[in-house]
Amino acid sequence: MGVWPRVLLAVVCGVAVASIYVAQPVLEPMGRELGVPAELTGWFVAVGQIGYLAGLVLLVPLGDMLDRRRLIAVHLALTAAGLVLTASAPTARVAFAGLAVVGVFAVVVQTTVAYAASVSAAGERGRNIGVVTSGVVVGILGGRILAGWFTGMWGWRSIYIALAVLAAGLAVLVLAVLRGDERAERPAGYRHVVASLGGLFRDRLFLTRGLIAFFLFASFGTLWSGLSLPLTDPPWQLSETQIGLFGIAGLAGAFGAAHAGRWADAGRAGPVTGIALALLVASWAAVAQLSWSLWILVAGIVVLDFAVQAAHVSNQHLLAVTHPDRTSSVIGGYMVFYSLGSALGAAATTVVFATSGWAASSLLGAAFAGCALAVWAIDRRPHTDGDVPTSRHGRGRPADGATGRTGHRHVLD
Repeated sequence: MGVWPRVLLAVVCGVAVASIYVAQPVLEPMGRELGVPAELTGWFVAVGQIGYLAGLVLLVPLGDMLDRRRLIAVHLALTAAGLVLTASAPTARVAFAGLAVVGVFAVVVQTTVAYAASVSAAGERGRNIGVVTSGVVVGILGGRILAGWFTGMWGWRSIYIALAVLAAGLAVLVLAVLRGDERAERPAGYRHVVASLGGLFRDRLFLTRGLIAFFLFASFGTLWSGLSLPLTDPPWQLSETQIGLFGIAGLAGAFGAAHAGRWADAGRAGPVTGIALALLVASWAAVAQLSWSLWILVAGIVVLDFAVQAAHVSNQHLLAVTHPDRTSSVIGGYMVFYSLGSALGAAATTVVFATSGWAASSLLGAAFAGCALAVWAIDRRPHTDGDVPTSRHGRGRPADGATGRTGHRHVLD
């Protein structure tokens, strides 16, 4: 895959995921204008995540049946429609409906990652997934910066209008620039593909990486869905534009994890995941200092986002190389855990902060991170032959490229 297709796919991911997360730094003005109490504003993010969950189950499996390039374009166009509905919402109910539509079709992210994995040579798959996936973190955090700036200039609705224009433009570019996603074999039918998702939960690798993702993004959501609330309170009393600038710290951490895909290609996905999760737990000690030091908070954000990106790329790489025949379904199923974790973090952090303050929210985020590390540590115990993930090459044998060396132990590491 060339440089420009990689960049285009990363931008697609960034715009799609930003469409869900730009509500985070503007929860207060959105809630105020639409009449939503402060303790319930986290639902502006959570509703998008619930829609995202529905899209993962119902839409992402289509990527194993249809031309993913065309599917990406269609989903981008429908995401743009949801953004327009949100931007024009006269009431909270209409805004929730628009955000739900955005969430459903923002699963274009997973179809995009699956496309990148399927058209990549084995030796560069991890690198390409890492670059494309970096667009997700750039979208989440860069979207915060733009949301704060747009809101300060023209109000919170303006960022949704801007994203709608970008999504529509990208739909046209994808059809013009990317090549078709032709595959020799396709699944029997949509019902078969969706039903087969249930079988993934008997796959130890899938279940373990999914649980790690659940707690990983619950911790991530606890920070980014709750951060704007204490920053608008004394002693800081920052504006939405100033709060959005904290996304720069997150971007620094995300770009620092750009090598995660190369580490995965070299067969080090397991150790990298463990180190990343330990750093995630430690980062909350710095994030908890928000009430008296913004510089320590910034350092914590950099470490936290580095850890999240490194673990996330490693997870997707392992799943893609272990299930090359059904990349869309497997990554989509994995992202169900991501969506549930993000929704939990978004909804829980606003409630916890409203009742107990930022120290309690920080403990919540650290607890989620600790659970992810515990899942990884438990999975490090010796595996029996029956635990080895299957692939098209036969039961008990990992897919080519899953280890980087001989032996099944490393596949699950």
